[in-house]
Amino acid sequence: QVQLVESGGGLVQAGGSLRLSCAASGDTLNDYMLGWFRQTPGKEREYVASISWSSGTPNYADSAKGRFTISRDEVKNTVYLQMNSLKPEDTAVYYCTAARNCLRYWGRGTQVTVSS
Repeated sequence: QVQLVESGGGLVQAGGSLRLSCAASGDTLNDYMLGWFRQTPGKEREYVASISWSSGTPNYADSAKGRFTISRDEVKNTVYLQMNSLKPEDTAVYYCTAARNCLRYWGRGTQVTVSS
């Protein structure tokens, strides 16, 4: 199993930045994809970005490209999501996830609110 704890959410004005952190513990992460999804009330959870723990190769949703950067710290077992040029439509609960084969684990989420 993998336990995930997010932090770093908050209230920011449009155009501002936030960095989310996700601390992972439990299973060895080498075979996992770590990533971020987000969800707003009444909508499905939406993919934001992911990173291969072993290679560090990132992937992004179109909505995140050019504004968000995902990275990992192998020593701290932590994944980061640096979010720049935030927009009100980025307001959501952001969830960290770890996936391997048919397994997927979720954190409890952290709220990000972008005011206009």
